[in-house]
Amino acid sequence: MSSDKPATKASVRVLATLAFVAVVAYGLDQGTKLLVTRTLVEGGSVDVVGEFFQLHFVKNPGAAFSFASGSTWIFSIAAAGVAVAILVVARRIRSLAWSIMLGMLLGGTLGNLTDRLLREPSFGQGHVVDFIYFPSLLPAIFNVADVFIVSSMGLLLLLTLLGIGLDGTRTPSTGKPARPAGDGRDGDPQVAGSTAVGDPGTSGDEPGGPVDTTPPADHRSAS
Repeated sequence: MSSDKPATKASVRVLATLAFVAVVAYGLDQGTKLLVTRTLVEGGSVDVVGEFFQLHFVKNPGAAFSFASGSTWIFSIAAAGVAVAILVVARRIRSLAWSIMLGMLLGGTLGNLTDRLLREPSFGQGHVVDFIYFPSLLPAIFNVADVFIVSSMGLLLLLTLLGIGLDGTRTPSTGKPARPAGDGRDGDPQVAGSTAVGDPGTSGDEPGGPVDTTPPADHRSAS
């Protein structure tokens, strides 16, 4: 029973982290969208840092960065599927890094899904509010949910490269394949081809050879 307690504590902690990150991501996304829709007119823009960073209010019927604008229903279903998959996988998580990554993904996904379900023109086909614009860096306009989604993908790539699994263990880097001890290579004490003590094929004059128990011959004359 004592061995199960650490795993249970870790599970509660990572689940709480995932939920907290998801709520923060969702709240920031929906809060900024509410602020933009109340202070800007659609198509309007405000310079935040000159022309480098602008708030430009548009409604996007497609995916992140206005991709596939004619497939709103497909992205609504896909987003719902992602959210359900995260909730299913969450029970297996023991890594804080993975909980943060999945929390960012869940919060961002639910943020855009809320727009698609509840905003105009209709349920499941609502347009996502986008407003973050860097004209000199990206041609696309996006939102806070997109930022969390893309950031989670970057963290997922990093965790994969580091070999960190859902349970927090790290996969050892691949090196030379393991070989059985005593195969006669790399200076192993049991060198291949060496003869064991008492090997019949070893000369009796050599150390480790069989002991000659024959009595010495008598050299006296028979006469």
